[in-house]
Amino acid sequence: MAVVWNDPVNLMSYVTYVLQKIFGYSKDHATKLMLDVHHEGRAAVSSGDKEKVEGDVAKLHAAGLWATMQKDS
Repeated sequence: MAVVWNDPVNLMSYVTYVLQKIFGYSKDHATKLMLDVHHEGRAAVSSGDKEKVEGDVAKLHAAGLWATMQKDS
């Protein structure tokens, strides 16, 4: 899974925008994930096979977000 981590740089509105743009999430779903990042420090934003998740993490990095891959538990 791709995990987005909280950072002191990006605005909450920007994180919401990026999640909508990259994954096609609704504004409500993207906002919920952004609030998880803000309050919990992280949120799983996508899952799938290794190649898909690597691509998702690369897109998140390109957008300036702090993201990592994590094995589904």
